[in-house]
Amino acid sequence: MAHGIGDVAPDFTLPDQHGHPTSLSAQVGPVLLVFFPAAFTPVCHDELRALRQLRASARVLAVSCDSIFVLRALDDAESLGFPLLSDFWPHGEVARTFGALDERSGTARRISFLIDAQGRIAARWESTPERARDPREYSQALAAL
Repeated sequence: MAHGIGDVAPDFTLPDQHGHPTSLSAQVGPVLLVFFPAAFTPVCHDELRALRQLRASARVLAVSCDSIFVLRALDDAESLGFPLLSDFWPHGEVARTFGALDERSGTARRISFLIDAQGRIAARWESTPERARDPREYSQALAAL
């Protein structure tokens, strides 16, 4: 089920790269919810590194269908400084809820949501698997909140 601008973002809880449960509803302030296909792939890697600059403006939550072990290895290698959430099991359940699961490949699609402090979707971005999202668009949307 896809969710649009102005809709209340559905709550979820997923384990982060350290195995700690992380809930959307527990986040304070705006949240940038970023679904990405797979850790250690060139486009995803570059996108995740670019998200570091946004940590002062929003709570960044990055979600993939990778296991927590893969996400932990990625964070160990890159020191990203924000939660990498594993939507591994039930496989892709949260991505599916947000309309971000590619059912054919079993990976998350390259879709992002800006969720305001009231829990409503303020902006949405989508890109093809081979094209990175532009972090400047995130910054512009955050400034407009």
